Amino acid sequence: MVTEIGLVYVVGMSLLFVFWAYGLVSFVLDVKHKFVPLARQYVRGRRNEKEEAAREAEREEREQQLY
Repeated sequence: MVTEIGLVYVVGMSLLFVFWAYGLVSFVLDVKHKFVPLARQYVRGRRNEKEEAAREAEREEREQQLY
């Protein structure tokens, strides 16, 4: 037979599990919608800076060859 304390324990643990699962899902969605796009933007910016530096170096090299 189930005691009142056992029933309260099961209900309490179930409630805590629901909040834990909600927090986990919320964290995953935050990472997916906030941090992943920021990381992609950072990588894209670094790549563009490298390409621009390479173009600039190539342009300067061509100018040097002209003189």
